[in-house]
Amino acid sequence: MDADAFAAARRAEWTRLAALVRRRRRLSGDEIDELVARYQAVATHLSVLRSGGHDPALTARLSVLLGRARAAVAGAHTPALRAVGEFAVVSFPAMAYRARWWWLGTAAASLAFAVILGRWIAVSPAVQASLLPHSQVASLVNHDFRDYYSQDTPLSFATKLWTHNAVAAAEALILGAFLGVGTILVLIDNMLIAGVDAGLMIGHGRAAEFFVLILPHGMLELSAFFLAAAAGLRLGWSIIDPGPRSRGQALAETGRATVTIAIGLVVVFSVSGVIEAFVTPSGLPSWARIGIGAVAEAAFLAYVIAVGRRTQRLGRTADIMEAPEHAPVRG
Repeated sequence: MDADAFAAARRAEWTRLAALVRRRRRLSGDEIDELVARYQAVATHLSVLRSGGHDPALTARLSVLLGRARAAVAGAHTPALRAVGEFAVVSFPAMAYRARWWWLGTAAASLAFAVILGRWIAVSPAVQASLLPHSQVASLVNHDFRDYYSQDTPLSFATKLWTHNAVAAAEALILGAFLGVGTILVLIDNMLIAGVDAGLMIGHGRAAEFFVLILPHGMLELSAFFLAAAAGLRLGWSIIDPGPRSRGQALAETGRATVTIAIGLVVVFSVSGVIEAFVTPSGLPSWARIGIGAVAEAAFLAYVIAVGRRTQRLGRTADIMEAPEHAPVRG
């Protein structure tokens, strides 16, 4: 099919639909019928273009037009609370669940790297000495690592943590567009820090203190970070291997999923930041602090798995640009 000829033959219909959408609040009864009919027709045009993998830019423009027309046909704008609810029960868990194997693989590889590095450092005084002078190592293991969690007021510290984690996740997500290489570098950098800290603390007999300070917030924080990195790697892979789609279409679809995950992780990082600022340095017993972190982690994973799996089973999509197969009709 000649995409240019196809577009030229139907451009007037698309222009008319756009005009009806702009005037949606002032349409007569006949014009409302025309809006629905043209919406159905353009949805068919978009389906034809997508199935043939033609002109990603044109497909994207029609998708935007269909999205606006769908809102007009359905009736005005989605209330804010309904939009938030839709995001919470469909968009975010669906996209996170869809990336579950990338997520699991990213977490397993990253943790294995950090564990191997930490063990190597912990059992080798020579390696420890090559990393930092003895005085700095002593300062780290004796008080710096512990004092880090109470260096500021809890609210200020939580805000700093939220910002730092959100930026790190954004880097892992965005750099995925460079064939995933940037995401891998961000992962390595973060796991190097974790592995070095673990190795030095464990190597100097502070294993219990290390895990008591890391686990309460670290379980949720690392899960969220690994999800961000998995989404970035998935984005990069969509460029390398787009499958039956064009690279532009694959990048657009996976990119929308990546944005959805990024928005959801803002909330997750705020929770992990609150735990790190208020629970980790608190005077609660070690078992209570770790228990709070474990409950938060279990709740997050259960939410993604249960809600995401249900959403997938029902065939619901989180793709905000997806046009329906059939337009609604007036009863």
